[in-house]
Amino acid sequence: MREPLKIGVIGANGWLGGAIVQALLDAGITSPEHLVLSLRSGEPTRFPGARWTRDNQDLADSVDLIVVSVRPVDWPALNIEAAGRLIISVMAGIRLEQLVAGVGSDRVVRSLPNAAAEVRASFTPWVASAAVSAEERRLVGRIFEACGTSAELESESELDYLTGLAGSGPAFPALLAVAMARHAAAHGIEAKVARQAVTQLLIGTGRLFEKNGYDPADTVGVFLDYQGTTAAAIEAMQANGFDEAVGAGLAAAFRKSISMGLPT
Repeated sequence: MREPLKIGVIGANGWLGGAIVQALLDAGITSPEHLVLSLRSGEPTRFPGARWTRDNQDLADSVDLIVVSVRPVDWPALNIEAAGRLIISVMAGIRLEQLVAGVGSDRVVRSLPNAAAEVRASFTPWVASAAVSAEERRLVGRIFEACGTSAELESESELDYLTGLAGSGPAFPALLAVAMARHAAAHGIEAKVARQAVTQLLIGTGRLFEKNGYDPADTVGVFLDYQGTTAAAIEAMQANGFDEAVGAGLAAAFRKSISMGLPT
């Protein structure tokens, strides 16, 4: 009989690490007794039955698969030896070759879930080194499908770009919501009502897209064809540089993703 897969999560007390652990448990991919979790500070209050440690090398020595969920700035000090282990990084900017050199394993996966993993709605792009087997790739897919949806990419350059797009999670819709709420408030709408309006607008849009599989371009086209108040707003936003502002932001995020992996 095959031995159960033992999984370690470095940074399991953080928001993303904890969300991944909970998703693994909810999907039945693992169980608490087969989990080794590490934290740097504080006390563990979640996942009863799992083993917690402050020693990342102890974790690496005890498991078959390691999820590294720490800030990219903390990566150089991690200093673990994990030869023979499958490594999944959820750190932005740290490249495959850096992961291989840093952990001593050639079986590494670079990925970028976002904050929506907490509600099983993350889109997670990922790319694997050549040494990762087909069976291991299926396992990686299962892990990220437990967090929402995922896609295996062909190159790291694709992941660098999607770090700024998909990795943003709720940030860009929240930025739009802030701008809309401020404009409403400037026109005398009570702040609570404005926030409720824009929040429900985002929630409803997400649910419609999820339920019906709408193409965003088609949705915009429908409203433009109707030539009502929303069409007037879309045309004014585009005329005032909406597309250019979004493009500039994504380009800046792309450059930042690349620079984060460069030596300082």
